[in-house]
Amino acid sequence: MALPLLAALAPSLIKGVFGIIDEVVEDKDEANKIKLSISSQQHELMQTHLKGSIDIILAEAKGNWLQKSWRPVLMLSIVAIVVNNYILFPYLSMFTDKAVVLELPGGLYSLLTTGVGGYVVGRSAEKVADIMRK
Repeated sequence: MALPLLAALAPSLIKGVFGIIDEVVEDKDEANKIKLSISSQQHELMQTHLKGSIDIILAEAKGNWLQKSWRPVLMLSIVAIVVNNYILFPYLSMFTDKAVVLELPGGLYSLLTTGVGGYVVGRSAEKVADIMRK
């Protein structure tokens, strides 16, 4: 879990480190070498993280139906709660007082937005990869 957080913070951290390098190292060529080394290490770290993520997804895809489908099932379950609360409940409550609003904890809503965002980014990356292959 620390690696995704580090990846999100990396650009601002590296910018700060580069600023410190510019202030401390007087030789600009040496400063640029240090910056290049840091950039290369950060790139390798990101590549390692992406490869690990890909390996996990591929391993899940080789498993049984539940292993392959847990993410979509989870997202659809959360969507069902949202549909109940914002579409079904208002209409059912006009006809009966037994309509129920299902509680959606904030963590599940965050998970839904993250899942949808990840899907959108993933699909965009697939399309870009197809274009680059051609």
